[in-house]
Amino acid sequence: MLEIRYVQLEDKEFWYRLDEYLPEAEFVNKVRDKRGYVLFDDKKPIGLLRYNLFWDNVPFCTMLFIDLNFQGKGYGKALMEYWENDMKAQGYGMILTSTQVDENAQHFYRKLGYKDCGGFIIDIPKYAQPMEMFMIKAI
Repeated sequence: MLEIRYVQLEDKEFWYRLDEYLPEAEFVNKVRDKRGYVLFDDKKPIGLLRYNLFWDNVPFCTMLFIDLNFQGKGYGKALMEYWENDMKAQGYGMILTSTQVDENAQHFYRKLGYKDCGGFIIDIPKYAQPMEMFMIKAI
């Protein structure tokens, strides 16, 4: 049975198995501000989504990750749709996400109705990465 709920403090161990990038203080903020979700299948946590507000007023999905053993089975789509519906219910009219141009996620997001809307390149040696592309969707 599929369940999605806001992230809670007791999800911390699971969260950091999938998301090694989030500073610990920000995890606490995600819990406090309800800006993260955990996806469960038969009461087992298998995925997460976190977001911020771009320009302080546009929901921006900063991470979607489904456990590797459960990818390709519709869980990512279910989690994105849940987030989109939550954002719409909160009164937002558009949402953003991003992915690197060398990642396959861009195709996943396009199937969900997201459109390319720009990007940037980080070429500072310590932080260099392929171009980050932004994608947008009206909700």
